[in-house]
Amino acid sequence: MAADQNLNRTMTLVPAISTVVGTVIGAGVFYKASTVATATGSTSMSLFVWLFGGLISLAAGLTGAELAAALPQTGGMLVYIERAYGKLASFLLGWAQIIIYFPASIAAKGVIFGTQVANLMHWGAGAIIPSGIAALVSVALINMLGSKIAGQFQSITLVFKLIPLALIIVFGLLQPGGVEVSLFPVSPGHDATWATAMGAGLLGTMYAYDGWIHVGNIAGEMKNPSRDLPRAIAGGLIGIMVIYLLVNFVFLHSLPFHAIQGNENTAMDAAQHIFGGIGGKLITIGILISIYGTLNGYTMTGMRLPYAMALEKALPFSNKLVKLNRFKIPYVAGIFELVIAIALMFAGGFDTLTDMLVFVIWLFYTLVFVAVIKLRKTEPDLKRPYRVPGYPFVPLVAGYLRWCLHHWYDFGNRV
Repeated sequence: MAADQNLNRTMTLVPAISTVVGTVIGAGVFYKASTVATATGSTSMSLFVWLFGGLISLAAGLTGAELAAALPQTGGMLVYIERAYGKLASFLLGWAQIIIYFPASIAAKGVIFGTQVANLMHWGAGAIIPSGIAALVSVALINMLGSKIAGQFQSITLVFKLIPLALIIVFGLLQPGGVEVSLFPVSPGHDATWATAMGAGLLGTMYAYDGWIHVGNIAGEMKNPSRDLPRAIAGGLIGIMVIYLLVNFVFLHSLPFHAIQGNENTAMDAAQHIFGGIGGKLITIGILISIYGTLNGYTMTGMRLPYAMALEKALPFSNKLVKLNRFKIPYVAGIFELVIAIALMFAGGFDTLTDMLVFVIWLFYTLVFVAVIKLRKTEPDLKRPYRVPGYPFVPLVAGYLRWCLHHWYDFGNRV
């Protein structure tokens, strides 16, 4: 994959931080609270897992930023993996993203969107999948109208990621009374051990923090990547971690712990508790718009990956997948991803889909962490505008904790 030589280096620190926040924050913060509560069994362990997951993501983001700054090319992680391990590893990553990561991400968002619409409208469970499919199809159609329209739509919905969060945090913290939240000592519930609570809980938070790897793609457009890229990633992820901790504190403060465990409607229930019936519904609509915008972002990105691989003849039916409509959009690749996503909606619920995609993609994230160390040895003369601080400790921490997560939690028992 050739380097992009004509990137405009105009991005400064503040918009870079905004990109980090906008990329990472999505549906996970609203709908993984119930998963984490179920896995950990206690308020203290729930909050600790959200904090620890943020620290893992921070170490991972600071590590991946070194490759992003050194190789600011179209393709992102595909470029890093190919440079370090060759075309076969990059090919496998591409397939994993095309068949699992992007379709499962889109399917999971469709499931949770349909769940919340059905709950908001007081429809039965039978309306969840049709509502989710309608969301997926409508977003795909928006993207078929051109990247300009899809991009404008993404910008409009970005604000709805933050408005519901800000309102929930501010008014949730100010509400009198509420449930007492225990922060210390940090301990799991009676039915869980530290290992199982940490493993299962962290797997839930990893989905909420996912997206940091794509932030590195802005490196080639930053005025001073060596200075501002690590600041943007660190500042953005720290800010996200604080937001997640505050939101989950409000959930735990607003509702009894048992009412959060296994309850996919936690965000809506908490909003209704804080703002009342009408106010809670308005906040829920804002959350739905936020999910819809995140769905748009993954659809926009996901349809271009099979197109890019098809240009290199790396997929079956590549001659079909490279076809563009009159708006210069790879519509066949978009339909291909849409069909897989709809099929996955019938294969499992929100937690099953998100656990699956996190488990798969983090295997390649670990290869990225190792690639930083590998390329330091094999390509010492590679120009690195930014070097990960605390090398090699930070990359090793990111990779080792990922390895621990795989061993802490038996994923097979969940799916």
